[in-house]
Amino acid sequence: MASAPLRVALVGYGLAGSVFHAPLIAATDGLALDTVVTGDPERQAQVRAAYPDVRLASAADELWKRADELDLVVLASPNKTHVPLATAALEAGLPVVVDKPLAATAAEADALAALAAERGLLLSVFQNRRWDNDFLTLRGLLERGELGEVWRFESRFERWRPNLKGGWRESGDPAEIGGLLYDLGSHLVDQALTLFGPAVSVYAERDVRRAGAQADDDTFVALTHAGGVRSHLWMTATTAQLGPRFRVLGSTAGYVKHGLDPQEADLREGARPAPGAAWGTEPESAWGLLGAGDDVRPEPTLPGDYPAYYAAVAAALRDGTEPPVTAAQAAATLAVLEAAALSAREGRTVPLAPRG
Repeated sequence: MASAPLRVALVGYGLAGSVFHAPLIAATDGLALDTVVTGDPERQAQVRAAYPDVRLASAADELWKRADELDLVVLASPNKTHVPLATAALEAGLPVVVDKPLAATAAEADALAALAAERGLLLSVFQNRRWDNDFLTLRGLLERGELGEVWRFESRFERWRPNLKGGWRESGDPAEIGGLLYDLGSHLVDQALTLFGPAVSVYAERDVRRAGAQADDDTFVALTHAGGVRSHLWMTATTAQLGPRFRVLGSTAGYVKHGLDPQEADLREGARPAPGAAWGTEPESAWGLLGAGDDVRPEPTLPGDYPAYYAAVAAALRDGTEPPVTAAQAAATLAVLEAAALSAREGRTVPLAPRG
């Protein structure tokens, strides 16, 4: 007899909630989108149109009063709310998924992890870019030793957005945790640490380029990993001509990949993952190149797989397995982001102590 699906409450229905979390939760076997929290009437109408059977709430506090009716809370709310809302959810006895970044500091992330462990509850962070098609392809190449000893990892999330969009992500108020270092940088650093292990030093340049901008919109971070790999990471809204998404250089070969994983664009356009249907695939013309010198060949790109994140969350809740992204991993990323902010302020390389 099949068990009842786990009931999920989603807090926030902006970009993250409506484009990523709600569709992926609804498409995951074993999960059911039960409640969406948004106080915005227009967004409430959007929820009713897309998910007519889902309950609506105007504030997260309404969830804690009926915690026994829920199995998971997902936070897709503004960055500054992540820590207080995650704390409230855990104290109400509810497992939590938090959109990146988990917090502003590694210390806050560690405190949340300790609370979750004390309560015996799942705490995970939505780092969907670990399931990008290019990342999965690169990870496979590294596991097979196709590049030899990796020396340098270059990774970019570059955009051409000369005009400001407004909103808290572009706010200069530190309390908002805005800017590209904590936004796109959360993905880039998480990917680098996942592939190449802990960093021992960080150097960063953090600039505000666009007229009227308050938060960093053109940022560079360099990591030296304990294993010797150097990661160079670019995150910018000011790139008039885009560089490769990945350029990875090793002792026997390199891998160069242009373009973005198609899953976000597909989700934005209303496409949804479905059992047996192709998802996260790209045409051969978009494949990266693998090799050295003149001896290079197209490397087939593996399909991207954002649905795998919530499938792993459902398994962790049912079977007690480790979540797909742990709070400790999120804290390690935040330690790098904090060091990068310090490096940019002081113009120096910042050493990182090993984390326990």
